[in-house]
Amino acid sequence: MIAQDSIEALKARLDIVDVVGSYIELKKAGGNFKAPCPFHDEKSPSFVVSPQKQIYHCFGCGNGGDSVKFVMEYEKLNYPEALEKLAENYNFTLTHTDKKHNKPRSQVMEKLNQWYQTLLTQNRTASEYVKDRGIYESSIEKFGIGYAPDSNATLNYIRKEQFAIKEAIDMGVVGYEPSRNQTYARFIERVTFPIHSANGSIVGFGGRTITGHQAKYVNSPETAYFNKSRLLYAYHLAKKALYKKEEIIITEGYLDVIMLHQAGFDNAVATLGTALTVEHLPLLRKGTPRVVMAYDGDKAGRAAALKASKLLSASGFNGGVVVFEGGLDPADMVKDGRVEELSEMFRSPKAFIEFVLDEILSLFDLSNPKEKESCMGEGVSYLKTLSPLLQEEYKTYLASRLGGMGVSPSLVKLHSNNPQNNNTHLLQKNSHKDFWELALIKTIIEKPHFIDQILDVLDPSLLQFHSREFSLALAGKTDAPELMSILVDESIVILEDEDALNAELLTFFIKILRERVA
Repeated sequence: MIAQDSIEALKARLDIVDVVGSYIELKKAGGNFKAPCPFHDEKSPSFVVSPQKQIYHCFGCGNGGDSVKFVMEYEKLNYPEALEKLAENYNFTLTHTDKKHNKPRSQVMEKLNQWYQTLLTQNRTASEYVKDRGIYESSIEKFGIGYAPDSNATLNYIRKEQFAIKEAIDMGVVGYEPSRNQTYARFIERVTFPIHSANGSIVGFGGRTITGHQAKYVNSPETAYFNKSRLLYAYHLAKKALYKKEEIIITEGYLDVIMLHQAGFDNAVATLGTALTVEHLPLLRKGTPRVVMAYDGDKAGRAAALKASKLLSASGFNGGVVVFEGGLDPADMVKDGRVEELSEMFRSPKAFIEFVLDEILSLFDLSNPKEKESCMGEGVSYLKTLSPLLQEEYKTYLASRLGGMGVSPSLVKLHSNNPQNNNTHLLQKNSHKDFWELALIKTIIEKPHFIDQILDVLDPSLLQFHSREFSLALAGKTDAPELMSILVDESIVILEDEDALNAELLTFFIKILRERVA
C-alpha cells in the first residue's frame, strides 16, 4: 500500500493545469481554463480547470475531480496506478507501507523480453510457427512475441546484463530447486508472449512449446506483480477500444487475442490459463462494457463458459456467450478469412441467463420425471442469484424448456410456499438480525473473493431486510448511497476469515430452519 504521507507529498507537487494540459489543449478564460470535455462529445467547451481550487469540472456531463482523478478517468487506471503514473511523470518516488515495494522495480522482465524478441527472428522453427499461425509482422511487434532458448542461455544472459539471479527468481522468470541447489529458466524453447499489467508494465510471460513438450502452454508463477486471477492478457492494448466500443471480448488464449486484434477486434482479451473469477470483475467493470465470452465448444470450454456466465449474470453484467463448435476457435476463423462470420457471431451472442439455463437443461434426461424435478431445482437455485425482476422473467423460460410441452410456470417456485411463516419472519425484525445482514453485505464489498462461497450455500432470497443492498453489493455498485452508508458505518463489522463466515452462515441456516419448523 502506498503511504498516505507520500500520496499527499505527490499531490502537493501536482498542478492541475499542467496535468490536464499534458493531455488536452486548454485555453485561458478569466481566472480559469476551458476546453471541450474529453469525456463526452460537445461543440461548446464546458470543461473548466481551476488553478486556484486545483480541480476540474464539466458542466455538461458532470465529470470532475483533482489531478489524480483526471488521470484515472483519461488513462483508464485505478487509483494506485494513476499515482504511479503521475509519480513517474514528475520524477517522484512513492513510498509504501510495505517496505519491500520501496526499492525500484526490476527491469529484468523488459530486458529479457527485448532479448526474446531478437531471438525469434534468429530461430527458424519459432519464426515458421508464428508465420504458419497467420500472425503478421505488425502483430509480432505489437504484442512483443519472442522466443526463449535453452535454460543455460537464459541464465547466462541474465548474468551478462548484471541482474542478480535472486531478482529473476522474484520476478518469476527463473526457478530454484532446493534439493539440488540448482537454478533454471522457466521458459525453455518456447514462443513467448509478454503479459502486461493494466498500465502496461511487463509482469509475466506465457510460453508455447515448439519442441513437443508435454505442457503445451505455461505461464509465469504467482509473484508480487503477477496474479493471473486479476489480469487479462492484452488488456493494456484493448482498454481504449473497449471503452469506445463499450464491449469486451474474452477468449481462452493468446493466439485468439492476437488474431482477433489483427482482424480489427481490438477489444479482445484472454484469461491466463484460468477460469474467469470474482477477482477479474473490478477490471471488467471499468467502463461498464458489454461482455462477450468467446469459448471453445468442447467439454472444458463449455464448463468454463457456464461458470463465467453464472458469475457475470449474478453480478449484474450485460452480455452473452459465443461457443465455437467443430474444433474451431477465433484464431482459426481469422486465418481462414471468416471475419464477417465472426463479426456476426459477436453481434448476437446467447445471453448469459439463457446460456446458463440451457446448459443446466442439457445435463439432465428430461424424459425422466425425477431428473426433470432435479433439473428444475438446479435451475431455480440459479435464478435465485438474479434480481427479483429477472427471476420472474426467466422462470417462464425455464418452465417452457423442461421437456415435452414444458411445465406450468406456477410450478417454478422462487419463494416459500408458506406465506404465513414468511410474514411472521418479516415481522420479527430486530437489530441483531438487521446487523447480521449488513455485516454479510459489508463482507461482500470488502472481501469479494468470498462471493462464490456465500452464493454456494446462501440463497439470496432468504435475506429479509436488506435484499436490495445485497443485490447492489453483488453487482459491485459500491458508489450507491446505500452501500456507501454501510461502508462508513464502523458499528458494522465484517466477517474477517473463512471459518468465521462458515460459522455465521451455519447459525443463520439453523435459525431459518427452526423458524420454518415452528
